[in-house]
Amino acid sequence: MAEAVHGQPGAGARFDWGLAGAAELGRVCAALVVVDVLSFTTAVEVAVGRGMRVHPFPWGGQAAAYARRVGAVVAVGRRQADTGHPWSLSPAALGTAPVATDLVLPSPNGSAISAAASATGRPVVAANLRNARAVGRWLLRQGYGSTTAPIGVVAAGERWPDGSLRPCVEDQLGAACVLDAVSDSPGGLSVEAAVALAALASTPDVPAAVRGGVSGRELIEDGFAGDVEIAVRVGTSEVVPLLRRGVFTPA
Repeated sequence: MAEAVHGQPGAGARFDWGLAGAAELGRVCAALVVVDVLSFTTAVEVAVGRGMRVHPFPWGGQAAAYARRVGAVVAVGRRQADTGHPWSLSPAALGTAPVATDLVLPSPNGSAISAAASATGRPVVAANLRNARAVGRWLLRQGYGSTTAPIGVVAAGERWPDGSLRPCVEDQLGAACVLDAVSDSPGGLSVEAAVALAALASTPDVPAAVRGGVSGRELIEDGFAGDVEIAVRVGTSEVVPLLRRGVFTPA
């Protein structure tokens, strides 16, 4: 009984947080949406929009070996990128780096969730503030959003030093933008999804909220304000990255 309740039954669009939330929604939903605004899903959308095939990979030392196996370039941490290797988790860097046919993009949150969600065999879409409306339209056109084919929207969140989940402003707002775009789905919203959406309704200036939140301030203070500015361009992208056979390409 508890497992059935945790899946938010009876709703066409559902919402949860992190890897555990993705596992639960992946068990019962027909399509999954991963939201990691700063910066995995924004980086994916930028790269896919430029013609790159993006391989999500959990954060760790095996990404380079995996990239060699699949014939891809591996993205490095923001501070490790240089002129010789400009591919990183930075959306700003990926917007100007040479186009790599295949890019392995590790991250501790959104990438790990996407890689795990792909194992369900269900469609997995990367969403952010820029493409949330396009993602919502695509999902509804594909027939998702009913009680028999529900959508699961997962906010990736950040991590505390002990590894536990830290819910964050930017991912809640990004997820809420997706939920807003599918709010007319025939199955309606779960209570969790409706409460997440209410946060968007009470936020008059989404870009300002993201800039002023902990994650936004952290990136700005670390010298990556450009990544934040790219991420807060609400509703500016029509790119819908869809994870097929372990690779994000245009839907």
